[in-house]
Amino acid sequence: MLGTVIIIVFAMLGVALLLNVWRLIKGPSIPDRILALDTMYINTIAVIVLYGVHNDTSLYFEAALLIAMLGFVSTVALCKYLLRGDLIE
Repeated sequence: MLGTVIIIVFAMLGVALLLNVWRLIKGPSIPDRILALDTMYINTIAVIVLYGVHNDTSLYFEAALLIAMLGFVSTVALCKYLLRGDLIE
């Protein structure tokens, strides 16, 4: 039962990632593209955690944590650059 649910969730996250890529490429404005990139980070984290659950190992959780931190920092840096024009004052 859990294996079937994991496969269904993998498919749903794959579709979500494809939609994120579409928004990233086709986004009408820069903030839309940044939001799409941030959502891609979240969906990627979900895929990695789900893969860790599927393989019953905790190794992938650390990778997901690292990707989450990089995603947060990059999103904040991009937003700050858009608002102020530079990263460091």
